[in-house]
Amino acid sequence: MSTLKVTTIQDASGGNTATINSMTPTADSLQGFRNRIINGDMRIDQRNAGASLSPTSAAFGFAVDRWPCYNSTAGSKFSIQRSTDAPTSFSNSVVVTSSSAYSVAAGDQFYFVQFIEGFNSADFAFGTASAKTVTLSFWVKSSLTGTFGGSLMNSAYNRSYPFSYTISAANTWEQKTITIAGDTTGTWIGSTNGLGLRVHFGLGIGSTYSGTAGAWAASERYAPTGAVSVVGTNGATWYVTGVQLEVGSVATPFERRDYGRELIMCQRYCYAVYANDNYTRYGIGECDQSTTTQILIPLPTVMRAIPTINTTGTASNYAIYSAGGITALNAAPSAATITATPNCVFLNAPVASGLTAGRAAQLISNNNTTSYLKFFAEL
Repeated sequence: MSTLKVTTIQDASGGNTATINSMTPTADSLQGFRNRIINGDMRIDQRNAGASLSPTSAAFGFAVDRWPCYNSTAGSKFSIQRSTDAPTSFSNSVVVTSSSAYSVAAGDQFYFVQFIEGFNSADFAFGTASAKTVTLSFWVKSSLTGTFGGSLMNSAYNRSYPFSYTISAANTWEQKTITIAGDTTGTWIGSTNGLGLRVHFGLGIGSTYSGTAGAWAASERYAPTGAVSVVGTNGATWYVTGVQLEVGSVATPFERRDYGRELIMCQRYCYAVYANDNYTRYGIGECDQSTTTQILIPLPTVMRAIPTINTTGTASNYAIYSAGGITALNAAPSAATITATPNCVFLNAPVASGLTAGRAAQLISNNNTTSYLKFFAEL
């Protein structure tokens, strides 16, 4: 467990200068967003509420908020979910469990990743002569031992830094620290809402996408050559939590933001509303015809971009409540073509018949607690 050591020394002018863990504090190290990783302690899981996910077919699947995983092949090779197995002072982690003894092919990629928005990484100044050194720290546990790896990468997939770390004891939580000199070349997204930086943890990376550890490469690399493949052993487990990426060459203690603040930070990319009773009110609007309504859904924070919508896929799980009557939808709610912004969305909620134009309407869950609305603005 990291401890915070503060030392005060007299500087050349006769004044006092404090050091933290032998590092002189700077504007970067003292700011309120020291850790650029969001949900690094895996507490928040709006998407799955702790349920297991088995990604397939070369697609990203989100294990917990801000943390997608990737499986480059057809068919699932691992499952992933939030866990309560965690080191002291943490409550949650994410656990990956291999579903077979899969032999990774040259072009295969299996990894766990966070995409960092350009607004949150631009001050790293990667791609310039002023590129800053950054430090990645995290807690990890696995049923396997040996040299594991991951990488930092730009949005264009043509600048990457494979890193390695060693797990010495099986099924034991260990803290790892990796210091990385900033990349002085290449193209990096600056202060925009685009993808500024990727932080990968390899779970099984083929030789095509592996490279030399500890050096920037002008290519797409997810892990160092020879890193342990979690998917290569049936039933193997790999846990991670307490992930922190910060400016400087010293890993400071994990930045513990309050739950409400961390949730709002996650809701910039994903906002989920679940039915908590049989007739949960999702939003309010009006009937514009006998068969259609426009429903306004205010969003709790400004999202990164205009969001897309995801529903249960069963139209009858939703209904319109208007003038004392409940009418089931005949198609799932969808984003309206009129007005949508990063802080509010209008939804089309259609029914077969029976509405009166101009009357107020509410979108509700239709006698069930399984429906939900999810809004995505991920990188």
